Amino acid sequence: MMIAFAAGGGADTHARLIAEDIEASLGWEMIPEQVTGKGGVNALVALKDMPTDGSAIALVVTESLGYNAAAAKGAGIAPSDFTGLTTTAGFQMGVVAKADKGWTSFDDMIAAAKEGELRFGTMSPKLSDLAFLLGEAQGVEFNIVQVRGGRAVMDGVQAGDMDLGFMAGIQGKGVASGDLVNLASALSVPLKQTPDAPTFADLGVQFSADGYFVFVAPAGMDPAARDAITAAIAEATNSGKAAGMINKAFGGAVNIQGAELDALLQSDFDAAGQLMEAVQ
Repeated sequence: MMIAFAAGGGADTHARLIAEDIEASLGWEMIPEQVTGKGGVNALVALKDMPTDGSAIALVVTESLGYNAAAAKGAGIAPSDFTGLTTTAGFQMGVVAKADKGWTSFDDMIAAAKEGELRFGTMSPKLSDLAFLLGEAQGVEFNIVQVRGGRAVMDGVQAGDMDLGFMAGIQGKGVASGDLVNLASALSVPLKQTPDAPTFADLGVQFSADGYFVFVAPAGMDPAARDAITAAIAEATNSGKAAGMINKAFGGAVNIQGAELDALLQSDFDAAGQLMEAVQ
């Protein structure tokens, strides 16, 4: 089980809990391994030519097979090179700031941005593009700081090295305690925790950060192996330790599978070019 995320974060934790639950329920040996870098592209390149018998899978995000694969032209990967198994959870991607900034709304933050440049933390090229478009739509220019992973954005905001940033669910505890504020939803729908926060569509941005954590295998995977592993992962996301963590961090499991997942991955890949063109 290749994990395309740094150790210790929410993505890595839920992958390892899924592995533990599967081992406990089915007796399979699951061997988690970090293969990080390039927004999941390194893990996908490593996975592409591995055996198709179910002995190699990877946890990435739909963005890895969408924007990131399309942008990494030299990597030579596309959704057709992989077998989609199942998503595990969706993002709760918010634009987040510390409460002690004194901003209680998105408009408060924009007012501050018009007084002086704000540092906006992101963790992928796609999110950097979205931050740029958000500033453009609102008539401000952010100083976009791209780092590795949501934890790094969280740390940067907490330390005051960034004024605001994208967080994909990791902010939940801080928002609940009042230490952090969801200023906006970067999704096409409201955030579950703060449904009154405006969406990007409300703020003049036609693109969103919609996405999911997703397990994939090499293309041409044995159908019986695909069915068995998909079922095992889905079961783990809805029961046991993994389910508890997913409910707390990501608002509950989301299991998109089969033809619906294949269409989603291809659609994200095809749409990536539109976003790249919009920031030119």
